[in-house]
Amino acid sequence: MGIVMIPAFYYQQFDADYSKDIPAEGYGGWKKADLPVDTDHTALVVMHAWDNGTIEQYPGWYRAVEYIHRARDIAAGIFPKLLGTVRQSGFRLFHVTIPEARPSRCKGYERVQNLAPKENPCCGTVESDPVLEELNRFRTENVFPGLHNQLDINRGFSRLDFMKEAMPQGDEPVAVNAEQLFALCRSEGVNHLIYTGFAIDGCLLTSPGGMVDMGRRGVMCSAIRQAVTAIENSESARYEAAKEIALWRVALLYGFVYDADDFINSIKR
Repeated sequence: MGIVMIPAFYYQQFDADYSKDIPAEGYGGWKKADLPVDTDHTALVVMHAWDNGTIEQYPGWYRAVEYIHRARDIAAGIFPKLLGTVRQSGFRLFHVTIPEARPSRCKGYERVQNLAPKENPCCGTVESDPVLEELNRFRTENVFPGLHNQLDINRGFSRLDFMKEAMPQGDEPVAVNAEQLFALCRSEGVNHLIYTGFAIDGCLLTSPGGMVDMGRRGVMCSAIRQAVTAIENSESARYEAAKEIALWRVALLYGFVYDADDFINSIKR
């Protein structure tokens, strides 16, 4: 396909106006420009698009992870057209998941495994002690997910699977960590990843293969607004304010934000 011009949102984080009570209110804010995307060096990423079962099956999972219903709506309403267009156009499509989702079932996983080092020298953990264990217990019981929800979450993860709308097809590459995703990017000459999936202020940002990992390796990381959701709290959920902050963070630190229709229409052409 080569170079495609796609409308992209960016955030102008200057100039602070010190004549105002709040100098940051002088920033230019959100703006939009037609910018090039080199399809030979870009891939769409679907990350952590999991089938969480139903609320009747895993009520504790739904109580602790309130964005599941939004993720299901996005998968049903956005993914079919978005991923279908990507596949039809020949645009690269990568998947990022975790070992619990049994990626070995996917044809594209073995190839990615063979590209990456078998051992990750940075995967060690610090030694625990009774105080750390007590603090972690307190967080589990009082921060997230709540002791009464843990069993349902454990049961859900024991049969974790891809959403049917996000199931890898054919030999589409599947990675489970940053080393595999980076090796895949190097193998295919990809230097720009456009993320979709759940959740943009959690997994897509900090989980293995997320923007923090890939950004440190020089990969530009962007997102599609309508194809992500965020972890909201009781104060932010009504307005999805956490999602807005996360998209601003993407635009400020990692790449650009695209509207799904702009992206779809541009790669169709």
